[in-house]
Amino acid sequence: PGLPPGPIDNPGLDSLEAAANPTKTNYLYYLTDKNGVMHYATTYAEHQANQRKYLQ
Repeated sequence: PGLPPGPIDNPGLDSLEAAANPTKTNYLYYLTDKNGVMHYATTYAEHQANQRKYLQ
């Protein structure tokens, strides 16, 4: 029961590089629609509109 004493997984090189050198963007929010397409928003209002449009 519980978690193992060691790591469960290890990030890949691409993940480490992305975390160390993130892409500069104004996006603060994102979601994935039912088809796996990512939709980004710069404001919470835009994000809410994306939720209504793509997740309903």
